[in-house]
Amino acid sequence: MNRDDVDWCGYWPAAPTPFGPDGELDEPALRATLALYAHQGVHGVLVNGTTGEWFAQSAAERRRVAEVAVDALRDTDVVVVVGCTGYTPAETIALAEHARSAGASGALATVPPYAHPTDIEAVAFYRTVTEAVDLPWMIYNWPRGVAVDLSVEVIAQLAELDRVVAVKDSTGDELKAMRACEAVVGGVRFFARFIHRRGMAFLTGIGGDGNIDGGGLGAPFAVPFYEAVWAGDLERAGRFSDRYGALAAALVRDDYSARFASPTAQLKAAMGLLGQPGGTVRPPLLPLTDPAALDALRSALAGAGLVP
Repeated sequence: MNRDDVDWCGYWPAAPTPFGPDGELDEPALRATLALYAHQGVHGVLVNGTTGEWFAQSAAERRRVAEVAVDALRDTDVVVVVGCTGYTPAETIALAEHARSAGASGALATVPPYAHPTDIEAVAFYRTVTEAVDLPWMIYNWPRGVAVDLSVEVIAQLAELDRVVAVKDSTGDELKAMRACEAVVGGVRFFARFIHRRGMAFLTGIGGDGNIDGGGLGAPFAVPFYEAVWAGDLERAGRFSDRYGALAAALVRDDYSARFASPTAQLKAAMGLLGQPGGTVRPPLLPLTDPAALDALRSALAGAGLVP
């Protein structure tokens, strides 16, 4: 497999997993969230990623989220990739096998959290899991979450694995991400921070394929940004990139931490302010309830034109 075997591109939300007041999985809210994304015209959705709180779910719940997502988006053009990160290869393989049987378009995984694998161990892990499950795979470089920042050289090695078709690079080092993109984009799809003026120049020059964004608050700006880039209307793309960038700067720091709470708690609070069905977080995360922080969050959304 290679980049030409999939059509993965554009703006994808990493979907939150809505939980109800008692902490239970809220399937109607999950379906409503996915319907919202389809209505917004997103090009793909990732479920059971960090924003989806995979770490707070049982394996049965993770499988159910994958099933609901595939079913909810079955009659749309939205790609569904399932996060299968686990602490062992066996756990990741089992989740990916289920994603394949559920009809997902692909699987995503970081290296195992907490383990701090070496370069050799990281490559061995991805070789094991990708060879075990016949799906297109996306490598996820997520140093904030796993304390390992895959080097450009390791990402290039992983891009050579038979079933790897894409990389999601969420390093805080944007220049390193661009070097990695340049190294592999001829063979695999590459998702990173591209929705800004520099990113627009990179997309139209060297290459790159899309963004996968925690929660999709930026969809009103990011979807038309990519569609304008693909149409060659760079003036229009620039206007949307500026609006997206202002929203992102108001909510998220360069290391992907959030300004008013933990990232998923902030996202779900913002969705609540927008009347969207994000639900609440599940422990160990705590909901954002501080009145001053909620007021600041509302002001940030208002500054972007998302609320009155």
